[in-house]
Amino acid sequence: MSVRHNAAQHRYELDTDHGVALAVYHEQGDSLVFTHTEVPPVDEGKGFASRLVKEALADTHRRGFRIVPACSFVVAYVRRHPEFDDR
Repeated sequence: MSVRHNAAQHRYELDTDHGVALAVYHEQGDSLVFTHTEVPPVDEGKGFASRLVKEALADTHRRGFRIVPACSFVVAYVRRHPEFDDR
């Protein structure tokens, strides 16, 4: 299972056994504002959201964008991983 960037729908995706986990963003200048993270309910607590967000944020930096966490999961993730804190 690998994280993919779906630029057309402004989100990162990760297939799980029960659906697709999503990290949704919108572009704002030189930043990506992450507004929503979702994992199929049966897959919650299995680390899919953390893996998805880690890869999404790393790709955001590789692409030269700043990270703006606006969803509670991404806010908490960035607090635990300050290398992604672009404030």
